[in-house]
Amino acid sequence: MEDSRTDQAPEEDITLTAEALKAMGHPLRWKILCTLGNKEMSVGEIVEKIGTSQSNVSQHLDQLRNKNIVKSRRDANRIYYCVRNEELLTLIGTMRGVLCHTNLGDPYTSE
Repeated sequence: MEDSRTDQAPEEDITLTAEALKAMGHPLRWKILCTLGNKEMSVGEIVEKIGTSQSNVSQHLDQLRNKNIVKSRRDANRIYYCVRNEELLTLIGTMRGVLCHTNLGDPYTSE
């Protein structure tokens, strides 16, 4: 008899995935991720695009970094952020495509 648990992810992987999705689920953090896209941006550039305080953006970037969603690098007195890898960029793009309707029509009716 086969062990049915071989098809399941280890509990640790499930927890890490759920925590990462929860981190991305906050509206401001999602906005940060959509703003970053596949670019590297400084905190100041992100603040300018999003329109909230630097301390607020920095706090949320910290959470995204701690969940391994974004990575950062320092250049002199500026810190630059980008999405950690291509797989996360693909996931974010897929989530946007599935969940964010860009057309103004009703998605439930045919035109």
